[in-house]
Amino acid sequence: MDAPTAFRQQLLGAIPRLRRYARSLVFDASTADDLVQTALERALSHWHQFDQRRDILVWTISIAHNAFMDDRRRNARFNLVTPHESQPDALHDVADAGGADVDLRIDLVAALNQLPLEQREPLLLVALEQFTYAEVADVLRIPIGTVMSRISRGRVALRALLDGGAAVPVHAAHTLRRVV
Repeated sequence: MDAPTAFRQQLLGAIPRLRRYARSLVFDASTADDLVQTALERALSHWHQFDQRRDILVWTISIAHNAFMDDRRRNARFNLVTPHESQPDALHDVADAGGADVDLRIDLVAALNQLPLEQREPLLLVALEQFTYAEVADVLRIPIGTVMSRISRGRVALRALLDGGAAVPVHAAHTLRRVV
């Protein structure tokens, strides 16, 4: 049974933001396109599970997140590409975008690439996609308090990286907070 036309139209409208999220998550255009394709295929095959009261973008990004995590678990045994190997493509894409703040964009992409995924994902969903903390908690299937703390730690680490320092490791931040 095919998805209704209205559902397909909503899904088409979500593609640009889904693609932007995927690209910021994986820092590689072809891998991001594969992730978007997987998310769209899953959404179309499970269209009947979509609750019309939900935002379709939140639903499809949740599907993309789950597909990304499935892929990470599946590939955990293999060392195909490390984030540092994919970084030059991301930096090249940013430089090609042009504009007055190319250096800042390159620095931002490089800093985001150094953040742990657990901090980068919620930070991008709130800052880039303008999701609420509740929507991020729903997408990532974590408590809202966890979303808030990951975003807070991610912002601190991002600031440190952009100021030329090193990001505070995730566990070190917890240890420092408990000791102080």
